[in-house]
Amino acid sequence: MDPATLENLRQALLLFIVLLLSISLHEYGHAKAADLLGDPLPRAQGRVTLNPVAHWDLLGTIIIPAAMILLPALMGSALPFALIGWGKPVIISLPNRKTRVRDDILITLAGPGMNLLIAVFAVVAGGLFFRFANAGHVPLPDETLQRIANFAQLSMSMNLFLLAFNLVPLPPLDGSHILRHAARMKDETYHWLARNSLWIMLILINIPVGGRSLMGWLATPFLLVFGVPLGVLFDFIAGV
Repeated sequence: MDPATLENLRQALLLFIVLLLSISLHEYGHAKAADLLGDPLPRAQGRVTLNPVAHWDLLGTIIIPAAMILLPALMGSALPFALIGWGKPVIISLPNRKTRVRDDILITLAGPGMNLLIAVFAVVAGGLFFRFANAGHVPLPDETLQRIANFAQLSMSMNLFLLAFNLVPLPPLDGSHILRHAARMKDETYHWLARNSLWIMLILINIPVGGRSLMGWLATPFLLVFGVPLGVLFDFIAGV
């Protein structure tokens, strides 16, 4: 296997690992929030755990993402042509009728909130490591330092994209719960949206508009609001 393909596979494997961990922690965020709000169901189902395997869906977390990431690398592309994945949904019961709407919104936001926390952690940890390395406290080759910086950037970008993607108001994504409560959507309307959301989502992901997909345009505001400040924060911490 030629060196270029090996490098593509290394990058693809790194991307796959970041995606696995990000999806797992996203679902853990839902489960932990539900547990803190007194919902016993996620804990009974073994979901209040940092063990990533508990949150993996065989098709949505492993098979489809692996194919979309690794196959292009074998074909000579450094990046996947497209990428989609999901974890095992956290089932909640919302036992407190008086706070059911509030609890559902908080549990829903905890997943994207976890992705934001991961992005912040990646920036802070990567920046600190880069600063210490440049100061000579961590003697490493420049190539290794660059790879660490790239890993921090990848982790930040991946989690900001997951944050944006999950806030799209289409079932079963988290944003649909927010829209349902904000618009006081009727059950019939929500179920119609759920039945047709796959086709709408495929359009958002695959239809190009102005050089990027519609999903890319929807993600842009989140990347600007969070990504630009986090990029500045990394440069400040790293001293670059």
